[in-house]
Amino acid sequence: MPAEYTQGDQFRGARIHLCDLSDLEIRDCDVTGLKIVDCYGGDVSLGGGFERVVVNDVDVTAYVEAELDRLHPNRVLAREATSVAEYRAAWDAIEKQWRETLDRARRLPEAKLQERIDGEWSFVETQRHLLMAGDAWIGNAVLEEDAPYHPLGLPGGGTPAEASAKLLGLTLDAIPTLDEVLAPRLARMATVRRVVDELTEAELDRVCGRKPADHYPDKDYVVRRCLSVVLKEEAEHHRYAVRDLTVLEAEPG
Repeated sequence: MPAEYTQGDQFRGARIHLCDLSDLEIRDCDVTGLKIVDCYGGDVSLGGGFERVVVNDVDVTAYVEAELDRLHPNRVLAREATSVAEYRAAWDAIEKQWRETLDRARRLPEAKLQERIDGEWSFVETQRHLLMAGDAWIGNAVLEEDAPYHPLGLPGGGTPAEASAKLLGLTLDAIPTLDEVLAPRLARMATVRRVVDELTEAELDRVCGRKPADHYPDKDYVVRRCLSVVLKEEAEHHRYAVRDLTVLEAEPG
């Protein structure tokens, strides 16, 4: 089993020279200022939120973002929504894309929907994470529900999972079926539908009475920011889901 380094700063400012880093994986880390110079490899993959990416002295940031927007136009709706009408239009588009994608997923055996591609979340785990996002940013922050978190929710890789699970009552080691996850997931989506249908311009700027969860920074969270986070999570994780569905559909059997 490969060595694993978690929640440390031992590599901050380090210089790695003449080492074999093949198959190295860097996940959920701050890589600001990362430089890879005079290296070589047959397959290099980058994924994440990068402010600027330069490859062989060519800034490819704008190209990558434009191509992602072309392939996944709901990213634009989610990112640029500012008015009530725009938030509703973005949620309309997200509901539509998930209806189509869920129909597509149901044509696969349950075992494939539990399968991870290249170490990423399975299709079912993606639904669990989006359930958690809706619970935190809408159920808890915006609506201040008494019990906003469903136990099948799955926190993001950058959050303290075990601590969050204990505090929020999550069952991280559960292996639910797609239908078992979709029951609370679709219920939460219906809640978001109600929120955007009842939205007003004044409500968008209302300061929420709670944070999404205790480990988030202590600051004001307005409704528009909470909605934007949910929209972006939905759009980006849909991108990942359809990417991996394509692989699963191509697999033998």
